[in-house]
Amino acid sequence: MKVTVVGAGSVGATCADNIARAALCEELVLLDIKEGLAEGKAMDMMQTAALLKFETKITGSTNDYAKTKGSDVVVVTSGIPRKPGMTREELIGINAGIVKTVTQNILEHSPNTVIIIISNPMDTMTYLALRSSGVPKNQIIGLGGILDSSRFKYYLSQALAASPNDIQGIVIGGHGDTTMIPLTRLATYQGTPVSAYASAETLNKVAADTMVGGATLTRLIGTSAWYAPGASGADMVKAILRDEKRLIPSSVYLEGEYGQKDICLGVPVIIGKKGWEKIIDYNLNEEEKALFSKSAEAVRSMNSVLNTL
Repeated sequence: MKVTVVGAGSVGATCADNIARAALCEELVLLDIKEGLAEGKAMDMMQTAALLKFETKITGSTNDYAKTKGSDVVVVTSGIPRKPGMTREELIGINAGIVKTVTQNILEHSPNTVIIIISNPMDTMTYLALRSSGVPKNQIIGLGGILDSSRFKYYLSQALAASPNDIQGIVIGGHGDTTMIPLTRLATYQGTPVSAYASAETLNKVAADTMVGGATLTRLIGTSAWYAPGASGADMVKAILRDEKRLIPSSVYLEGEYGQKDICLGVPVIIGKKGWEKIIDYNLNEEEKALFSKSAEAVRSMNSVLNTL
């Protein structure tokens, strides 16, 4: 198996490190536009192989897409990170050109690869990658829901004084501070609804904290987070390479599902070796349907910016 991670910044390097440690593939390519950055980080990671006992061969490359040939999965983290006070929407003009170019170069050498988009604004970049490439919709997956759901479980675990590993929770909708929808109604602690352990007020705060989870970290550390996004990317790579058929909330192209068309938005999907395989219907209640529709409107507004570029 071969994996490529495009973008050797904090998120990309963390993703690559997690992939290597978990021995998910035989060959891993780390690519970046900045001279020497990917090569240096790849060398640094390879110097941990004897310590961490992994056999993955990690190669760094400065913008040489030929080295990515034959990749089974490609993770795209390229683009500038969000700065304090900057919205994901403000990133569109800069990152759209980067993501489109990266996608075209990747598919030239690996036409059947599954592409995971992490670049922000993620839902819009996923939509752009799909529409500009013309590949089957299952090959393009936006990473957002898996990260947002992990943050949701973290905040629930803090509120319940419980292990996040004992909590099930999912976030759907857009990957944005005002567009994501933590499904508190469906969250459970060891099979029991979390509402049995926390008040409505507490759960509302958990949902609110989840929605601004990325912005909170950006304010604290001065840039976008990287540990959880990188680990989320690696976990999705694992689900694909090992054909796990796992349910992972992801941004995928909708054609009527959840009442939406011609948009990439976060919904529960089954992930396997071919990318995303099917969408699961969670039978949202009326309130959740209204929130999902509102989220879709906001993402469409962001997508419309693409027409002006």
